[in-house]
Parts: sequence; C-alpha cells; structure tokens
Amino acid sequence: MRLAFMGTPVFAAQALASLIAAGHEIVAVYAQPARPAGRGQKPQPSPVETLARKHGLPVFTPVSLKGLEEQAAFAALKLDAAVVAAYGLILPRAILGAPKRGCFNIHGSVLPRWRGAAPIQRAILAGDAETGITIMQMEAGLDTGPMLLKETLPITGTTTGGELHDALAEMGARLMVQYLAHPDAYPPLVQPEEGVTYAAKINKTELKLDWSLPAEQLDRLIRCFAPRPGAWTEINGERVKVLAAEKVARAGVPGTTLDADLTVATGDGAVRLTHLQRPGKAPILAEDLLRGWPIPAGTRLV
Repeated sequence: MRLAFMGTPVFAAQALASLIAAGHEIVAVYAQPARPAGRGQKPQPSPVETLARKHGLPVFTPVSLKGLEEQAAFAALKLDAAVVAAYGLILPRAILGAPKRGCFNIHGSVLPRWRGAAPIQRAILAGDAETGITIMQMEAGLDTGPMLLKETLPITGTTTGGELHDALAEMGARLMVQYLAHPDAYPPLVQPEEGVTYAAKINKTELKLDWSLPAEQLDRLIRCFAPRPGAWTEINGERVKVLAAEKVARAGVPGTTLDADLTVATGDGAVRLTHLQRPGKAPILAEDLLRGWPIPAGTRLV
C-alpha cells in the first residue's frame, strides 16, 4: 500500500521498521519535533525520525495538523492508508478522512479497556491479568473507533513496564503488517459500551513511592515504571530510583527499614528493594550498593 506513518517513540519505530520490511510504499513519515535531551539538552530527533532518515524516507515534524496548509499537503500524498502509533498529536477530521482506506491505529491495550495515553502502565498499575494490542480504525473520538484485529498476552506478578512495552511493540508491529496484507479479511467491530476505562497520562508525582500504600500496590508501581522512568524514594537525602523489589510478609512503621537488607515496611506488609540507582550512577543490585553505602534498620525513607 501507499502509506504515511505517524509515530514518535521506540514503540512506534518497531512498527515502522516492520512496514518497511513488508515492502509498503511509505511516502511520508510524521513524528513529533526534536526535543532537548541529555546533559547538554540539545534537540534530539525521535526514534521514528531517526529510523525514517536512515531509510531515506521523507520526514515531517509539524507542531500541529490543524492548519489548512498541513492538511492540504497530507491530502496531496494520495494515500491508501495512514498508520498511527503513539504519535502524540490529535488528528483532525480532514486528516482522518484523507487516505482512501482511512487511518489505522496500533493501540497498546485490548479496547475498550484503557483508551488514552498510557495504557501499558495503567494495566500494570491496576493489577490487570492480561492486556494486548488492538488494531483500530481511527475516528474523531479518543480511541473510540471500530476494532479490526486483537491479540492478548498475560501480565504476571513480575512483568515490568519495560518488558510489557517491548512485547506489545513487537505484537503491534506484527498485527499491523498482518492487517494491511489482507484488510478485507478483518471486518470492523464496533467497540462495546461496557468496560470502557481511560488511561490518563502518567504524572511525575506518581513516580514517588508513598510508603503508606500496601506492598501489593507499591510492587506494581515499581514494576510499572521499571526500567524507565523509574519509581523513586529518598534515602538519607538522596533521590534513589527503585527498579525492582519483592514483597515480604513483615510489618512495621511505613517507610522504615526493618533490617540492613533494605526491607521497607509499607501500609500493609513490606517490600525488599533489590535493584536501585543512585543519582548519576548506573543501576546496581541492592547487595552491591549496601557494601559501600550501609543503610541500617530503622532508616526512614521518604
């Protein structure tokens, strides 16, 4: 097919790579503009832009698609379809209606559960037993369009946000290629009205561990944000990322270490911190960190 691809992060780049490998004619790639990153805060192109330029594809990085000029340029591409994955911009009706077959979205949940910006993280935080990918036909509503193809995978008690992201990126790329190969084989299915939930964008305040919460909930928080951006707590005045932990059947004053092995009491139960990262340093196992930075029982984490 003659396609435009619209996406920005690593999740989307995997889909773009698969569409290129499948032999589709990708005449335009849309991505978010370069953002400041790293210590020097120099503008860095997104993973999608980087991959597209590597393959010599035309790249467009508008800050909005609401302008008539942008919409006319998109219509002039004479597309069969547009594939959208974690793009980050709202598509106006003029964009949605321009391609012959419309715009298709790779969404990281089993719709109608977790419509919105952060379906991968919200599924883990909610303790869902499974999630998956939905290939959907886009319309003006927020992830409300007809479903075309679905696949699920389990979320276990050890699944991290990073692991789930990577598995869903691979799944989404594969399902999108599968759909485009035989689009008429997958009739659209209207989403049910029951079971709708919304995956709000992750707020930075959610990364700070609240030790008054139950161990079960803190375990999900730590796994959800591992390895990036990383949940954190303050230990002896340092903001330390907690990248892994395990639940422990112990009790004490929430936020207080119960031993010298970084077992921390919570609102219900306890967690032993097993993998951490101090500011400016590489991630490290707790046992290695404690050799050079002892944290005795009774230390208060905030």
